[in-house]
Order: sequence, then structure tokens, then C-alpha cells
Amino acid sequence: MNDFLERSETLFKRGQAVIPGGVNSPVRAAKAVGTHPLFIRRAEGSRIFDADGNTYLDYVGSWGPLILGHAHPRVVKAVQEAAARGTSYGAPTESEIELAERIISCVPSIEKVRLVTSGTEATMSAVRLARAFTGRPLILKFDGCYHGHGDSFLIKAGSGIATLGIPGSPGVPQEIASLTLSLPYNDLEKVRETFKTVGHRVAAVIVEPVAGNMGVVLPVPGFLEGLRDITIQYQTLLIFDEVITGFRVALGGAQERFQIRPDLTCLGKIIGGGLPVGAYGGSKKIMSLIAPEGPVYQAGTLSGNPLATAAGLAVLEILSQKGIYEQLEAKAGFFFGRLNELARSREIPFTTTRIGSMGSLFFSREDIRDYETVQKASIEIYAQFYREMRSRGVYLAPSAFEALFISLAHSQEDLEKTLAVADEVFGRLRE
Repeated sequence: MNDFLERSETLFKRGQAVIPGGVNSPVRAAKAVGTHPLFIRRAEGSRIFDADGNTYLDYVGSWGPLILGHAHPRVVKAVQEAAARGTSYGAPTESEIELAERIISCVPSIEKVRLVTSGTEATMSAVRLARAFTGRPLILKFDGCYHGHGDSFLIKAGSGIATLGIPGSPGVPQEIASLTLSLPYNDLEKVRETFKTVGHRVAAVIVEPVAGNMGVVLPVPGFLEGLRDITIQYQTLLIFDEVITGFRVALGGAQERFQIRPDLTCLGKIIGGGLPVGAYGGSKKIMSLIAPEGPVYQAGTLSGNPLATAAGLAVLEILSQKGIYEQLEAKAGFFFGRLNELARSREIPFTTTRIGSMGSLFFSREDIRDYETVQKASIEIYAQFYREMRSRGVYLAPSAFEALFISLAHSQEDLEKTLAVADEVFGRLRE
């Protein structure tokens, strides 16, 4: 492993001259972990390869979509064959219908689905649709949950907002910000109190059913069920943002796992197999309002792009095979369980959260249940842990507020090697 990453440093400086911050998404800059970003040249299976020739076991997986690992042969073949036919038409294709049919067959609440190009597009469009359907102006979200960079969502948000300590964002008019209410995640009583006051004005409650953008935070028993009951009572739409959890924690997403049926669901990540994609869907009654069937306008030149649909279909076909999620569960259960044991043996203040094949590492002794407890974890220790792990060939998210992803490409040998490195680093943290 090269300690001096000359090529990555040179590229970062070059990028800073022409791209704000040198990166095209803020967390990538690695500021929060006290270093500079790696520039990646290629990837394969469970590994990424940087511009300086170093190899890393990758637990970011392009922030979640690469559930099969990098450059899976069937996905690569599907994309190559699609590209040979043309990269974009701006016209309908059979493959986008096939992907929509596959999504509907897997996700319990979706009867019709609209493909878009990003998770942010999906959540923005779902909120517009909810306001049109209910005729109400307010949106309720939860502290630390990130639903993309739409103006309505940059209120006490997670992901890069949390990582960089930005309290919302300049450029969001107060008039728009005032239409979004943000409450503590997992605090159902606060939701009840708020609805007693303004429930008749709330168009939708949007929630990550498992928070993934302040680190992974699981819903406490009864929280999601309570949200469903309250929204039904007040005739408010419940939107599940499953951009991360969709097809990750189960074939039907978190709604299958928790047996909750939202009104609208937002998807992304895995349904494009690593290519830019998003989707939102729900009942035929609600989705019939979308143009050209109805009056709610939303459009996108590259929506349903043939490369993304080809990749997504290849991934979802594999994920539909028997035993896939059991494999992922076993890998992740072993990895996170053993990681906790190693930290305890070193007397490190450390805990993990996990559901399925996604989880997070927190340098804290507190139970993690909301944004407040997340913020009590040590970001300084995480930053040191990140740097030490990276220098030993293990690539984690360059932020304490992000998730770690296990893929089908991670072998038992990969996991055990990573655990051995983590044990060594835990020892360094004690020095």
C-alpha cells in the first residue's frame, strides 16, 4: 500500500481548479475524515483500484447499489449489449416496461411506477404528487433523514448536510422551508402532537423506513406502524423513501420486511445496477395524476435510459433467485457480530447498527435510535479509524454518517481479512 497517494493528490488538485471542491458530490471530498479522496481507476467484485495502483476491499459499493459487487459479468454484458443498440433514444423502449413490471411484481405497494434519473428526482416528484392528490401544502420529514437535495428536504437533513455540518442550505427560500416540518426520528409522540395541530394541512409524511443517511438507524418497534395509523387517520399520504433500502434489505424492500404498506414509494440505487436511475410509484389511483395521464407534470429526457434499465433488469433477475438474501444476511450477520466482539475485547467505545446487508459503525456506547444519539458518537475516532483502515487496504465511507454495505461479491476470506485489519486498528486506537 502506497502511503503517498501522488496520483490521487494530483487529480484532486486538478479537479479543484474546475469542479467546486474538486468533487461532484460533497461527501466524496473526504474532509470529514481529515484526508483527501481516492481517485478510482477501476473496480471488480469486492475490490476497487485507485489511480496510484493500490487495491482496496470496498464497503461503500457506490453508496449501496452494487449489491452484486463491481462489474458483475451479467450486468456488464447487459449494458454492453444495450449500448451496442444505442445509448439513448428519448423514446419508449420495451426494457423500461419490463423493469416497471419487475418492480411492481416485487414491491407490495406499487401498482404503477414512473422511472426517473435519480433518487432526488423520485422524492421531489413524489412530494409534488402528494400535494396535488391531497390539496395540502405541508410535508413532514424526520431529523437526519436525507431525501436528496430538493429544496423541501434540506431541513435537518442527513448525508452530506450532516457530514459537513451545514444547517440546511443557503438558496432555499424561507417560504419553501416553512412548508417542511422536521421531527425526531423514532419519536411517535411528537408526530401525534404535531398532527393534532396541523394534521389537516399535511400532504405527506416522508420517511426512510430504515434511516441510512445519518448512519443506519433502525425504526423502534411500533414507529412505522404508528406512522401508518396516523396518516390514515388524517388522510395524509405516507411516502417510504426506499432509495437505499429498496431491494437491499429484502426483495420487496423495508415495506416487505416490516409489513407496512405506504401510499408512495421512492426507489433508486439497485434498480439501475450502478447506473443513474430512480423511480416512484404507488396505487393506480394516485399515480393516475401524473402527466400525460393526469395534470401533475414531471418529465425527464433520460428517464428509462436503456443502459440503466438493462443493468437494473440483470440485477433484479439475480436478486429474485432463491437464497440470495439469506446469503447476504449470513455474511453481514457474521461481519458485524464479529466486529462488535473485537471492539469489546479492546474496550473501545463502539457499537454497530444493521439490517440485512447494510449497517453502520458508531464510536459510542449509547444505543443509536435517532439523530441526537448519532451526533453523540465520536466523529474524530471514526476519522482516525477510516484513515487507518484505508491505509491498510479497506475502503469505508468517508463520513461517520453513512452506511457500510456488504455485497454478494464479498467472500468469507474478504470479511475475515477485513476483521483482522479492524482488530489491528482497534489496537492502535487504544494507544
